Amino acid sequence: GCFECCIKCLGGIPYASLIATILLYAGVALFCGCGHEALSGTVNILQTYFEMTRVAGDVIDVFTMIDIFKYVIYGVAAAFFVYGILLMVEGFFTTGAIKDLYGDFKITTCGRCVSAWFIMLTYIFMLAWLGVTAFTSLPVYMYFNLWTICRNATLVDGANLCLDLRQYGIVTIGEEKKVCTTSESFIKMCDSNELNMTFHLFIVALAGAGAAVIAMVHYLMVLSANWAYVKDACRMQKYEDIKSKEEQELHDIHSTRSKERLNAYT
Repeated sequence: GCFECCIKCLGGIPYASLIATILLYAGVALFCGCGHEALSGTVNILQTYFEMTRVAGDVIDVFTMIDIFKYVIYGVAAAFFVYGILLMVEGFFTTGAIKDLYGDFKITTCGRCVSAWFIMLTYIFMLAWLGVTAFTSLPVYMYFNLWTICRNATLVDGANLCLDLRQYGIVTIGEEKKVCTTSESFIKMCDSNELNMTFHLFIVALAGAGAAVIAMVHYLMVLSANWAYVKDACRMQKYEDIKSKEEQELHDIHSTRSKERLNAYT
C-alpha cells in the first residue's frame, strides 16, 4: 500500500549525494552572499576612509577588480546550483541501477562514462575551490592586520601605527594611500561597525569556501563508490547472462538427449 510505496521511495534516495548537495549549496551561498557584501563594504571603506576614487577610462584599478569579482560570484552561484542538481540526478540514477540490478534495468556503457566524467569534473572543481579558499584568506589576513592595528591603537597610548595600501598591492608604488592612528579618519574607521562587519563577512565567506571544498571531497567519495558499484554490477550482469546462457544450453542438450533416448527406446 501507501506505506510500502513510501518505504520504496525513501530507499531510492541517494542520502550521501543529498548530504553533499546540501553542504555544497550552504557553502556556495555563504561564499557568494557574504563575499558580495564584504566586497561592497570594502569599496565603502576605501572611498570613505582612504579617500580613494574610481579612475575614469579603461584603467583597471582596485574598484574594477572588485566589480569583476562580483560578476565571478554571480557566475559561481549559478554554475554550482546547476551542478548540484546534475550530481543529485546522477546519484538517483546510480542508486536505481544498483537496487534494480536483477530487474529490467540494464546498466549501459554510457552511464559508466557519465559517472567517470563527473568524477573528473568534480576533481577539477575541488582544486578550483582550494584555490578560491586560499585566495579568500588574503582579505581575511588584511582585515585581521587592520583590526589588530585598531586594537593596539586603543591599548597603547601614543602609538603611531600606519596601514599603507601599497604593502598589499592595492595601489601603485607612486600613490600613497595610508592611514595612521593619529589621523581622525583612522579613529572613525576603527569605531565604525562597517570595518567589523566586513571583516566578519570575509571570515564567513572563507568558511563557505571551505565547506564547498569539503562538499567536493564528499562528492568525489560518493561518485567513486557509485562508479565502482556500477562497474561491479555490470560485471555481475555479464556473469549472470553467461551463466543463464550456459544453463539454457545444458538444458537444451539434456532435452535433446532425452528425446533421442526416448526415440531409441520406442
